[in-house]
Amino acid sequence: MRSTLGVGFLGSGPVTQAIHLPTLARLADQFTVRHLNDIDAGVAETVAARAGAAYSTSLETLLDDPLVDVVAICSPHAFHAEQAIAACRAGKKAVLCEKPMAMSGDEAATIAAVSAETGVPVLVGAMHTFDPGWRAAVAQWGELPTASHTIRSSIVLPPNARFEDLATEVLTRPDFPSLDLSDVQVRAAMVHAGVMGLAVHDLPLVRSFLSRYDDLNVLSASLLTPFGYRILMVADSKVVELHAVVSQTWQPSWVLEAYADDQVLHTEFTPSYVHAGSAVSTLTTAESAQVFGPSSSNGYEAEWLELAAVVRGEVAPPDLDGLVDDLRFTVAVADAAAEAVRSADRTEAAA
Repeated sequence: MRSTLGVGFLGSGPVTQAIHLPTLARLADQFTVRHLNDIDAGVAETVAARAGAAYSTSLETLLDDPLVDVVAICSPHAFHAEQAIAACRAGKKAVLCEKPMAMSGDEAATIAAVSAETGVPVLVGAMHTFDPGWRAAVAQWGELPTASHTIRSSIVLPPNARFEDLATEVLTRPDFPSLDLSDVQVRAAMVHAGVMGLAVHDLPLVRSFLSRYDDLNVLSASLLTPFGYRILMVADSKVVELHAVVSQTWQPSWVLEAYADDQVLHTEFTPSYVHAGSAVSTLTTAESAQVFGPSSSNGYEAEWLELAAVVRGEVAPPDLDGLVDDLRFTVAVADAAAEAVRSADRTEAAA
């Protein structure tokens, strides 16, 4: 019996290279990278050589590899559902799917159904939900989820490449396309992509403060340049503000806050691709301030360690209904924000 879990990656781009391979190198007592897959054979071969692993360009080849116990899905978003379902049906021990889990609620529900049918657990790599600094605050926040009235996510980051290149020597990355921002459909699509690619990190956390989201109302949404969004919405009678901008800032900031009349949560996360420790959360009341973190481990390590614990039967698999609701909420926000951008343009044109 192998002493470590063999991992196969679907997609060998920057997320695999700069996040997961360095993380698994620190967890070599529990995981061994066995297989790298990519549609670009040169990328797959080169990245696999770094890990001493096999490589391929077809999904079937990776799923047929007997040394692969765990499939990590790091491909473009549109392929997540198809690949997660295939990995479950291949009888692997677990699947780690990068966020978003899928591109629609129906796709996510199908993944959940196949996971339940096959008994193959699926974890979604929303690293903030696993972050020790966040989880420590959750364990102590008492009535904050029901008492909160305002939730705010603010993200100010430099381009990913700055941190990717600190983590590893990234082999190929896609160029950001030149887009016509005068076209409202382009702006709406970029806001939608911003929610699915960036806000998605925090929306499961935001949802933990909401008892419902079927009454979601996006009051305003706009594209921030060179890339970002500003979204104001109401759900469950609570105000939710989402703000993000990617620029050449020298000082990154990633903050999630929740306010109640008598308590405030302030969580500062490390930027994506940064491996140096956990978030720091502060719970403040009129009488005290409790600080949680930083822990020496981060959300990336925590998600892989939880996956290993699930495979060993030490902890229960994730709540599938909760993961589907996270995705449905994210898609609802993305769709409504994109429509708000188009609506604002129509209103301006009519004025």
